[in-house]
Parts: sequence; C-alpha cells; structure tokens
Amino acid sequence: MTRRRPMGVQSAAPRCRRDGCLGERERERERGREREREDRTGQDRTGQERDRRDRMPVQSIPLATVTIGPQSWQEDTLRSIRLAGHLVRRAAGRGPLSAGASGPRCASSPLRTGRSGNTEADRQVWEDSDGIVREQEGNPVSTVDMCSPLPRSALPPPYLRELCAGRSEAVVRGYLRGVRGVRAALQQLGARVAREVSSLGRRRGALDAALASLRGDLLLNHSCVERRSLRPPTAETVCDGVDSLLQRERRELKELKTQLEDMLRDTLTHLQVLGECSRRLQSCVTERSRVLDLIPHSGTPWRGCGRTPSPNHSPAPPTPSPTGPYTPECKEVMEISQAALSQSQQLRKRITELIGQAVSRQQAAHQSVNNGLVQKIAETVTLSQHLAVSSAATRQAINRKQRQLDWIQHSQDRSMGPLSRADLLTRERLDRPMVQLYHRHPGTQLPEATQLIQGGAVLRSSLLSSGRDLALLRLARLRLDDDLRGKRAAASVDSSVARLRRSHEDCRRGTPLLLQQGAC
Repeated sequence: MTRRRPMGVQSAAPRCRRDGCLGERERERERGREREREDRTGQDRTGQERDRRDRMPVQSIPLATVTIGPQSWQEDTLRSIRLAGHLVRRAAGRGPLSAGASGPRCASSPLRTGRSGNTEADRQVWEDSDGIVREQEGNPVSTVDMCSPLPRSALPPPYLRELCAGRSEAVVRGYLRGVRGVRAALQQLGARVAREVSSLGRRRGALDAALASLRGDLLLNHSCVERRSLRPPTAETVCDGVDSLLQRERRELKELKTQLEDMLRDTLTHLQVLGECSRRLQSCVTERSRVLDLIPHSGTPWRGCGRTPSPNHSPAPPTPSPTGPYTPECKEVMEISQAALSQSQQLRKRITELIGQAVSRQQAAHQSVNNGLVQKIAETVTLSQHLAVSSAATRQAINRKQRQLDWIQHSQDRSMGPLSRADLLTRERLDRPMVQLYHRHPGTQLPEATQLIQGGAVLRSSLLSSGRDLALLRLARLRLDDDLRGKRAAASVDSSVARLRRSHEDCRRGTPLLLQQGAC
C-alpha cells in the first residue's frame, strides 16, 4: 500500500531551508513530527480499509431443523467455528496497524457458549496518562458480541521513541514552567522582603534619632540641674517649681527612653528575622534556578504566590510536593516570609505611633520647663526690683536716723556742758551772779537743775533707742542687700539655663520633622 505525504509535509523542507537559524535539535524534532504524522495517516487509512472489510456481512449457514448427526458432533464443529472467529477478531484487534480502527463491527453471531471464560470481550484495554498500555480484567460474560468496538492495540507504535520523547519534553516543559513561576514568586517575595527591610531600616534610623534626642534632653536636664545648684545658698537653693518640673521632665524622658529602647530591640530582632527570610528565599531561588538554564528566565509567578490576596478573591494555594515545582521547603519559607512581612508592617505602624507620641511628650515636657523657668525669672526680677526699692528706702531711713542721732548726741553734749569745769562760761554756771542774787530771798528755788537732769535722761534714752533703731535699719539693709544679690545671682543662673535650653531647642528645631520623615 502506497503512503501519501501530507500537504503540510511538502513545505516542511523548504521552510527548514529558509529558517537556517534553527538548530540541530529543532531539525530532529521536525523530522520526528513528520514521521509521526506519516505513521498516523497510514494507520488511519489501513484501519478504515479493514473496517470496510469487517463490515461485510458474514454468511451464516442455516442448520437443518431435523438433524441426523449426533449432537456432540455438531457442538464440536460449532465450537471450532467460534474459536476460529474469536482468534480472527483477536488477531485483527492486535494487529500492528490497528490503533486507528475504532468502528463497530456489523457482523454478529447469535451463538452462545456454554461456559464463561476470559475471552477478548471480557477484557478492557486502557491507556493511562503516561502512555503505557495495560489490560484490566473485567467481569466474565457468556455472550460473544460480534459488533463490539475494536479495542486499541497494546503494541507500541513505530514512532514510540518520538512519542515518548515528545511526552517527556512536554512534562519537562510543564515542570520548568512551574519551577520558573515558583522562582518568580520567590523573587517577588524576596523583593518585598528587601523593601520591607529598607522601610524597617528607616524606622530604625528614626528610632536612633529619637533616642539620640532623648539622650541629649537628659544631658540637658542634668546640666540644668547642676547649673541651678550654683545659685547662692540659703533661700535661693530651696526646691521650687522649676526643680519639680525638671524632675518630672527627667522621669518622662527616662520612660520614653525605655520604651524606645524596647522598640529598637524588637526592631533589630525583626530585622534579623527578615534577613534570615531573605537568605532562605535566595537559597530557594538558587535551588529552583538550577534547572532553568535552557528556558528564558522571564516569567509570570503563579497566581496568589508572593502577593497579598485581596479580600474579594482568595486563590487556593497549590499543593506542595517534594518532587514538584512547589516544594514544602518553598511553602514553609514563603509562609514564614509572609508572616514576617505582616509583623513588620504592624511593627512599623507601632514605631510611627510611638515616635509621634515620644516627640509630642518630649516637646511638652521641654516647653513646660521653659515656661517654668521664664516664670521663675520674672518672679525673681520682680522681687529684685522690690528689694532694690526697699533697700533704697532703708538707706534713706538710716540716713535720717543717723542725722537724728547726731542731733540728739549734740543736744546731750550741749546739755552736759564742757568736760572741764574750767571751760564753763559764766552764763552756763548754776551759781552765776544773777541766780545768787535771786536766792537771797527765801523760797526762791529755780527748776533749772532738775530740768537739766531730766532732759539729760531723756536725751540718753533717745540716744539709746535711736542707736538701736539705726542698728536695726542697718541690719535690715544688709539683709535686703544680701537678698538682692542672691536674687540677682539666681536670676542670672536661671537666665543662663533658659538660654542654654533655648539654644538646644534651636539646634534640634528640625529634629521632629526629620523623625516624622524617617517614620514614613
């Protein structure tokens, strides 16, 4: 029987000549496909011719109604006929070119067998997915149907090598595509992990900046406390509202520092977890890439892998297989990485909130201390002004009292007279001539001596009281001056502390903005 070459085959050689860039492997595959098409075409035509021959009616010889021969003799003959027909069908079904014949046979025989056996009609021939032809025993039947469909041949076709190679290549291509999709998903997840590491690294930088700012404020608080200890002792070193505000600020800063340090510790731990996930993902990518040398590396990851599923569509995850593209190791590292990504997003959110709260609380504490310092300086300056006025009034009183004391002392000295009797003038003597003349009559006594004695006593008493008043005034002025100097020194110290805090605030004026940018 002559075989005709298909129309598509005639143009295969010119096409190969035109495509001179095809490799030797492509040419071999093209020749195998041509041979396969030729064999299939020939088998189809052979099967059709055989079906036409088989559909020809079988002339059954009618038996006589009354038989003369013995019954066993007739049954032996019929049994031989049935066996020959069965062998003919079996040989036709197992022919080397009967794979394309699948039409039903038209001839049938109403003959029945007296026993049930493993005939060709009792077997089911099937072909599994990997191309291996097998026979499966069925339930035995007692009727031989001549019109049953012709089973497929169990003999391998002539193009078995090309068929097996094609199927193997199909399996390999499917596996490689699956591996490429898994590798693309792993790379995509690794890129997400790398971006998350970068974002979390920025949060770590923001935490470091916030901690540095808190440490600077703690040092500033300690410096303020030390500077305020340089105030003059006594009344100015008594604990006041500014000291309470400084202590409260220190407690607030220490609490914030503890919270930020704990958060920084968690951040460093999670960065290590993300780094381990990245290394494991890279290891899986390297392991999956070992079989991707012969196909393009650009591919689309399988759906639902390496990305966060939407709430409306949640694709079912593929089943992992130790020998498949998606191994249990890949599943484990992807699940761990996705969980780490979710935890990292929550951690970044908590870091942002904590930094915002820390900045606001830090600024509030700093501003409260500054306001307290300004108020204390204003009170100190006001008291200093009052002290200066009081000191001036006391100085004027001292001067007046000193003049009065000098006048009293002068009066006393004048009333007592000179220190030597020889220095007394005639008009100052109690026995001057006019007084002696007056005393010549009886009962003429003058109160001059008594008045002089009483006046001297009053002058001495006034002199003593004025001296005490002058001493008290001078003591009060000394106390006022000391208090004024202390107030001025305290105001100067508080002013230097306020300037120090203001300069520190000017230096870190852009810190909250940097922290907010780093927390984004």
